[in-house]
Amino acid sequence: MIEVSGLTKHYGAVRAVEDLSFSVQPGIVTGFLGPNGAGKSTTMRMILGLDQPTAGSALIDGKKYSELKNPLREVGALLDAKALHPARSARNHLKWIAQSNGIPTSRVDEVLGLVGLADVAKKRAGGFSLGMGQRLGLAMALLGDPHTLILDEPVNGLDPEGIRWVRDFLKALAAEGRSILVSSHLLSEMAMTADHLVVIGRGQLVADTPTYDFVKNNSHTSVVVRTGHLAEFQKVLQEEQISFEMETDAEQRPVLVISDSTTDHIGALAYSTGVMLYELSERRASLEDAFLQMTGHAVQYHAAVPAASNQEGN
Repeated sequence: MIEVSGLTKHYGAVRAVEDLSFSVQPGIVTGFLGPNGAGKSTTMRMILGLDQPTAGSALIDGKKYSELKNPLREVGALLDAKALHPARSARNHLKWIAQSNGIPTSRVDEVLGLVGLADVAKKRAGGFSLGMGQRLGLAMALLGDPHTLILDEPVNGLDPEGIRWVRDFLKALAAEGRSILVSSHLLSEMAMTADHLVVIGRGQLVADTPTYDFVKNNSHTSVVVRTGHLAEFQKVLQEEQISFEMETDAEQRPVLVISDSTTDHIGALAYSTGVMLYELSERRASLEDAFLQMTGHAVQYHAAVPAASNQEGN
């Protein structure tokens, strides 16, 4: 279990992290989200003792990282997959780490097999692609078979098969009772991976909640209706003072999109007024929608979308 309490880090006048508190429970995957510059990497570095906090504490099973007797056997971390000697082979890189931490060499081949690098174990790590480097970083994090994992962008550079493998692997590790903190900019992937979310903005806590609740409470859900009696049902909605918008679906058929309502309510309304519906469905907002809604104020750099240029006559 990871416990962060009042964690604060100032670099001169810059407040990278400010009075941040949250916990990472065993048995679930906790996603760590925030815009660029929000303080995620700084927070992870403080948990691992790489940066000293200005105030507050970060404990792993009740101890500071520096107090752990065998840290690699208790905590596995991936912060920078490029932090390796490029001339060493993947196997020798892990073997050196294993020997310096009292981990059996047999574990090296085991984790290389787990991350899919067994066939390239003797190749120089400096020649690895970004995705292969990420897999080697994951192998290093798993080397001591730790009960706590802290991973910063572990799917960066992986192909779809690799991303799915990481997702399933993290869920399997959590199911064994391990504590897992993972950051990612791939919000759609976090929606499928993380059971719980810790969201920060400008170094401060924005949300600490189950993923489902974060999406539900910070974004709108709409009801989509398609009917052969469009004008009639529009009138019904207007009489009930229910707001709606007209859209077209993927097959260019007109549909009504109703906000702040439920399929139960709209279905009952259609039944009571004798309007036949061909479609009655719920359109749920994504984690990305909820994330942008919740953290838009905390984005460090805003970029405008360029207007479409007039190409006539060109």
